[in-house]
Amino acid sequence: MRYLFEDYLLDTARRELRRGPDPVPVTPQVLDMLACLISNRERVVSKDHLIAAIWDGRIVSDAAMTTRLNAVRGAIGDSGEEQRLIKTLPRKGYRFVGAVREEGDSAIATSAGTSAVAPNNDLPLPDKPSLAVLAFANLSSDPEQEYLADGIVEDITTGLSRFSELFVIARTSSFQYKGKAADVRQIGRELGVRYVLEGSVRRRGDRLRVSAQLIDAVSGGHRWAEHFDRALEDVFAVQDEVVRAIVAILAAHVRKAETERTRAKPPNSWQAYDCYLQAVDASNSFDASPRVDDLYETRALLQRSLAIDPNYARSYAALANTYIAVWANRLDGDYLSPGALDQAHQFAKKAVELDPDLAEAHAALGFALWFRREFDVSIAEFERALVLNPNYVNWPFGLALVGAGDARRAIDIIKDYVRLDPLHSPFASGILGFAHYMLKQYAQALPMLRDCVSRAPNIRSGHVWLAATYAQMGKLEQARAEAAEILRLDPTYTIGGVARQVAAFKNADDDKHYFDGLRKACLPE
Repeated sequence: MRYLFEDYLLDTARRELRRGPDPVPVTPQVLDMLACLISNRERVVSKDHLIAAIWDGRIVSDAAMTTRLNAVRGAIGDSGEEQRLIKTLPRKGYRFVGAVREEGDSAIATSAGTSAVAPNNDLPLPDKPSLAVLAFANLSSDPEQEYLADGIVEDITTGLSRFSELFVIARTSSFQYKGKAADVRQIGRELGVRYVLEGSVRRRGDRLRVSAQLIDAVSGGHRWAEHFDRALEDVFAVQDEVVRAIVAILAAHVRKAETERTRAKPPNSWQAYDCYLQAVDASNSFDASPRVDDLYETRALLQRSLAIDPNYARSYAALANTYIAVWANRLDGDYLSPGALDQAHQFAKKAVELDPDLAEAHAALGFALWFRREFDVSIAEFERALVLNPNYVNWPFGLALVGAGDARRAIDIIKDYVRLDPLHSPFASGILGFAHYMLKQYAQALPMLRDCVSRAPNIRSGHVWLAATYAQMGKLEQARAEAAEILRLDPTYTIGGVARQVAAFKNADDDKHYFDGLRKACLPE
């Protein structure tokens, strides 16, 4: 829909405001508020209506509402004193009173809980510039080089995420479109981002070409395009140039841009980095469908990386996570082995020592410390990871918070994770449900745990949390069915054995509540 008033044009399809031929720079929420007021100009729009339409029902202070309304007025040449176009009606709300001409035949959605300009199934744009980095096409003749393209994208995503001014979608969600023909505007709507970066990687001998283009996912217009030709050993310079160029394009939309170096500390040689990228590729296969062979391949590649460069912190952090995986899951002889957990702890500590500014190193250490029942230190490490990288996606932090007795904050953390990763891991749904269980909000926990189990039927923890939830709700038949599935997946599972080792709680009341649910589900002692 296009709305024309005075010498302004508001185009909700392209999500832009223009004065004559010139674009008027506004934030997404300012644009949404203006669209909501104009589309409802025949009546007074209450504060509650605006909160439901623009902020999805979140609590908004009067000061924040006034600030945003002043920004809307300023964008269209109005003011709180004049109120020439937007009137404030005390204790009632606001009304757009300017003359408007409409073009187009689609109405603007303004129902509660929906962005004023977004379809019901689309995500609203964040307040700050938002970006999804799609999988780069591998144009090399060797299909085995796919991991190189994927690894460069992961590094770009991680680098961009360290800028707190940007909202960056997680790699796992962006990669769902890999190999698929999809319109960038559709991708932008589905992921809730303003910009999409796509590109390609071509490796020939000792030369590397990375091509990238930044697209406005709302209008479909190209904002920037470039290619980088480098010798293979200069791949880090390529990465830096791509990230810095994108940030320069987006700088006009933020008040300040961080100037710190945006890539993680590189290894001393290309070969070590090459092994690390292959390990990440194998680890992603394990995450999608846990198979111990993929985990062993990941570990072997990481060990090869460290043999070349013994001081590469990223490989140590990733290696720590492989030992946590085998300790917590029934995959091999390291299941619940104290030695495996000690290895995870030592590798994570080494990663932090080598690179104290690496967010994933602190997160890996936090996860290992949680299983060691060192709750306060664990939370401190996760907090440090968030300080280093405000957009770091890490669902284990939510699990640690539940164990530490802060289920309410765990819900907030997982919701932030889900927003950064709309196509999130089933573990996120499981932990969100687990947090609601610990708050005795069983009805809210149930759909989340069902989602976890349906998406990851061979992961034991989802069934455990679901069994306890059913039991606390008095649905004993369903609880016992889940208990039977738990024992099918792990015949050694008992409350006093496996459950006690993998479930850690700082508070005695939380411990009692959790295990009470398992006993009601008739799991063996």
